[in-house]
Amino acid sequence: MSDSAAAGPRLSDRQRIHWLRLIRTENVGPATFRDLINRFGSAEIALEMLPELMLSGGARRRPRIPSQAEAEAEIEAAERVGARHVAIGEPDYPPMLRHTEPPPPIVAVKGEAKVFALPGVAVVGARNASLAGIRFARNLAAEIGREGNAIVSGLARGIDTAAHQGGLATGTVAVLAGGLDRPYPPENVGLADEIAAHGGAIISEMPFGWEPRAKDFPRRNRLIAGLSLGLVVVEAADRSGSLISARLAGEMGRLVFAVPGSPLDPRAAGSNRLLKDGATLVTEARDVLDHIAPLSRAPVTQRLVFEEPPDFSATPPPGDNDRAKILEALGPTPTGVDEIIRHTGLHPAQIFMILLELDLAGRLERHAGGMVSLLYSE
Repeated sequence: MSDSAAAGPRLSDRQRIHWLRLIRTENVGPATFRDLINRFGSAEIALEMLPELMLSGGARRRPRIPSQAEAEAEIEAAERVGARHVAIGEPDYPPMLRHTEPPPPIVAVKGEAKVFALPGVAVVGARNASLAGIRFARNLAAEIGREGNAIVSGLARGIDTAAHQGGLATGTVAVLAGGLDRPYPPENVGLADEIAAHGGAIISEMPFGWEPRAKDFPRRNRLIAGLSLGLVVVEAADRSGSLISARLAGEMGRLVFAVPGSPLDPRAAGSNRLLKDGATLVTEARDVLDHIAPLSRAPVTQRLVFEEPPDFSATPPPGDNDRAKILEALGPTPTGVDEIIRHTGLHPAQIFMILLELDLAGRLERHAGGMVSLLYSE
């Protein structure tokens, strides 16, 4: 099958190994992976081109590309715990996740993929939640689940745990910040097993054996938002991870809900601020169900896994002068690619290649809306 096939067929074993090697390579994230497949047509060819691209972008050392044996070992580790790696375009890949920007090209899944076909509602909130907040989140998730929806959360202490418990009987999805074999916190390992055994699923885009770090949780929050039609925040302090999830959900066009709390409780400061900023107020499950019902009835449109790349045959490869123009145009402030095209006068295919080189060299940062900026090393 082609790497750019529409949703349906499965990757061959050879393709899956190459996809896993490519996404596990340093400086290759979902957007870069997509651009490489767009440019070269397959992960296998992209892997061959990586060293040259990174050096052209100014990398100071050759990249470490995972070996075939390492990719095979990760696939075997998944199989040992009853999990599998699912690539975008395959039948078990979550439909809603295809519509994030950019979607993770491959995820590890344990449990029932059928739960991804249900309309997803995320319920997130404080780890140090009050007993009232925990009770509300559990009951809210149970009622939303009984109406035919999947409950999505992050398996954290407090509100996340309550949400999964409430959705356990009807289907819940736990998104991990670490590897699928590293559920966090440790006391929720049993809950993770229950979710997978009761028609739900555990999902992660991180490698097996990966211990979650603080900077991995925003990435997990992005998946929580992406898997859901709407996201409900129950108790969240200012500057909490739940607010990051709410912001990401809003950027993706998902609905954002918040449960009001006492102005005297710092655990409600963030959720109350969401309400001030326009989130939909929730005091009962019906407040959520009525808003997501029209969306859950709408079909999820199919689209090609990857877009058509620019026509590279129409222009020569970029030269050093072209790279200098791009570096001069870029700075720490996010800039749109269209603006770079207008400013430099270079062909879009040349700009595409230079940005890809810079990204692979670890010198480019990508932002929402297709914006890019230059990273400066200290």
